Amino acid sequence: MAKIQPLRTFFFVQFLCIALLLCSCSARQSAKLKNEPFSPKIGVCTSKADSQFMERAGLDYIESSVRGFLVPTKEEDVFQAANRKYEEEGVKTYACNGFLPGSLKSVGPDAKHDEIITYCETAFRRAEEAGVKYIVFGSGASRRIPDGFDPTRAREQFVELLGRMGPVAGKDGVTVVIEPLRSKECNFINRVDEALAIAKDVHHPNIRVLADFYHMMQEGEGPESIIAAGEYLRHCHIAENEGRWYPGKNGEDFTPYLQALKDIGYNGGISMECRWSDFPNEVGQAVDFLEMQIEAVKVSPEY
Repeated sequence: MAKIQPLRTFFFVQFLCIALLLCSCSARQSAKLKNEPFSPKIGVCTSKADSQFMERAGLDYIESSVRGFLVPTKEEDVFQAANRKYEEEGVKTYACNGFLPGSLKSVGPDAKHDEIITYCETAFRRAEEAGVKYIVFGSGASRRIPDGFDPTRAREQFVELLGRMGPVAGKDGVTVVIEPLRSKECNFINRVDEALAIAKDVHHPNIRVLADFYHMMQEGEGPESIIAAGEYLRHCHIAENEGRWYPGKNGEDFTPYLQALKDIGYNGGISMECRWSDFPNEVGQAVDFLEMQIEAVKVSPEY
C-alpha cells in the first residue's frame, strides 16, 4: 500500500494540472471573444431579395425557409432551380427557418423521428450546398406537446431527436439552433434558458441556441439569459415588442439585449423577423435604426 499512495498522488497532480490548463485556455478564449469588436451581421427573413436590394438596404444576408428554399420533400431539380436563382442574383442565404411541417411531430405519441431524420438528411445536404450555416428549429406545430401527454417524456423525446439530428447536421457543416417561442405560439420551450438546458443535455456541437428578442420580451425574459447562454448562442431574431413591428417602428430600445450580445463576444447574425407595411421602403430604415443602437453599445463599455 505504501507504494500505491505516491502513484495516486502522481495521477491526482496530473489531473489537477490538466484541469487548470483547460480552465486557463477557456478563460483566455472568453477574454479574446469579449475583446473582439462588436459587429454582428444584420439580415432579414424573406424569400425575395437580390444583391442590389440588399446593398441598398445595408443587409448582410437573408434568412430564407427550409420548406420554401431547401424544399426537402421535393425533387432535386426544384431545389437546384431555386439555388441557381439566388446565386445569379448574388443573394447570401445565411440561415433558414420554417424547418419542420406540423405533420412531422417531434414529440408526443405520434412522434416521427425516423421520418424527420430522413427529411433532415436532404435539408442539411442542400443547406451546405447553398452556403446556409444555421437551421432554425422553431416549428411550433411540430414540437407542441399534445394535451394530456407527459411533458417530461416530451422533453426526453426532443433531446433524443436532437441527439440524432446533431451528427447529421455536423456531417454537412450546419448548426441547428433551438428557437424559444412565446407561450401564445407553443407550449414547449418558451425561454432561452430552457433551450440552453436542452442543448446542454444533447451535448453536440451542432445543436445550439437562438435568442429572439421579441419572444424574450413577450415572455418577460431579460438579457441575463443571453449572458448565461454564452457560446451556445449562435443566432438571433429581432422585432419590436408592440405589434411585432420592424425595428424603429415604435422606437424600441434593444440596447440591453445588444449589450448582452457584446458582453459574450457575439458577432453572429441578427435577423429581422417582423411585420412590415411597406417592406421595400422600410427595411433600410430598420437596418439604420438597428445599426444606430449597435453603435451606441459598441462605443460604450456599458450602455
